[in-house]
Amino acid sequence: MRASAQMLTVGAAAALLIGCVSGPAASRDADESRVLVFSKTAGFRHDSIPEGIAAVRDLGTEGGFAVDATEDAGAFTTRNLARYDAVVFLSTTGDVLDDTQQAAFERYIERGGGYVGIHAAADTEYDWAFYGGLAGAYFQSHPAIQPATVDVEDRAHPATSDLPKAWDRTDEWYNYRSNPRDHAHVLASLDESSYTGGTMSGDHPIAWCQEYRGGRAFYTGGGHTKESYAEPAFRRHLSGGIRYAIGDAQADCRPENGYRPLFDGTAQSLSAWKQAGPGSFSLSDDGTLTSHGGLGMLWYTGSGADSGADSGADSGGDSGFGSYSLKLDWKVAGDDNSGVFVGFPASDDPWSAVNNGYEIQIDATDAPDRTTGAVYSFQSADIKKRDRALNPPGEWNTYEIRVEGERLRVWLNGVKVNDFTNTDPARSLRDGHVGIQNHGADDQVSFRDIRIKELPTKPATPLPHGASSGN
Repeated sequence: MRASAQMLTVGAAAALLIGCVSGPAASRDADESRVLVFSKTAGFRHDSIPEGIAAVRDLGTEGGFAVDATEDAGAFTTRNLARYDAVVFLSTTGDVLDDTQQAAFERYIERGGGYVGIHAAADTEYDWAFYGGLAGAYFQSHPAIQPATVDVEDRAHPATSDLPKAWDRTDEWYNYRSNPRDHAHVLASLDESSYTGGTMSGDHPIAWCQEYRGGRAFYTGGGHTKESYAEPAFRRHLSGGIRYAIGDAQADCRPENGYRPLFDGTAQSLSAWKQAGPGSFSLSDDGTLTSHGGLGMLWYTGSGADSGADSGADSGGDSGFGSYSLKLDWKVAGDDNSGVFVGFPASDDPWSAVNNGYEIQIDATDAPDRTTGAVYSFQSADIKKRDRALNPPGEWNTYEIRVEGERLRVWLNGVKVNDFTNTDPARSLRDGHVGIQNHGADDQVSFRDIRIKELPTKPATPLPHGASSGN
């Protein structure tokens, strides 16, 4: 977290920006986070813009980042934009930047800048392809303001981790000209059966994030009404999106398609799992599993009533999984210990997984080959990449564990931190089960949304015995 800077009034912020445009750029404190709220309109003007600016200022005070606000497109110069960690397009409409200003903003994003789009930011710059890709989708139409149910798809991203899975709220719900799901990571979507006027054939993203041309982007379709900016849940939603955009929180914002749930937060999905060894996991009302006691392991048998497993070697059940991408979200409260096991045979003994499979570790303070992102006792994560990607205790993280042949790769919040190849003839990743560890009485680790995507089986040539692929 960067230190907070003194907040500016709207008038003072505008004066500062004009000065920065016409004169030398102000120096930037490397420890200071700063956000620019841009709300110029060349089309319809939302009367909620003042409430939106005030809300972002409040979030800055609470979250430790300074906020400037302007409707002067002259603020879009290379030197001035370099002062900001993110630019918030707050219900902008129409063509708001000229060619020179657009070029400066493109350079800003390509150099790692952040973008936050709120509501009518999707009704902006239709003839600027770079902006359309950054925003993710353009506005098409909307029905009347009405209540609807928002299905929260990503329970780990800071913009949605505190929201219920079904989020009921009132707003003006946009339809979009295209579906961003193929190129952006959808955080939440609208249940079109819960309101009238949806036109996206049942797949209706309403909030998403992505890494785009070197920068970070977050968009939410909410925020039409003045009342939105007084809603605690919507304010948390905005705060998380801004924190992601400025780099204060990490998340996996790669597109995610083709996964099926192994654990979806329901007791029914747990019928396909089995506890091995002592201890247990408790299921909370918000769909979170939390470990208790141990040393034990909860593993996926694939034989539950709602397992969703298909037949075949890559579909769970007694044969386990072969080639796959496993994703799951996890959180520690402090210096807690757990891990994700892969590639082990079915057994009621958790030590069978230890001795025959591999553990991707979750632990803050052990030796490098036994801390978060490590293949436990076999290979450390890339520590620098891991540290940059890791959220602190109390915040959610996402693992992707990809197994193809004897190769095991680990992504933490979208960043690859480990690349390991099994060469031990006593172990094999080609056919095995997956599980999560409950380590002991002093370790409480939480998990959400465990999902898998089977991958085509590829023949692999093992490396010489004792070798590994490195990071």
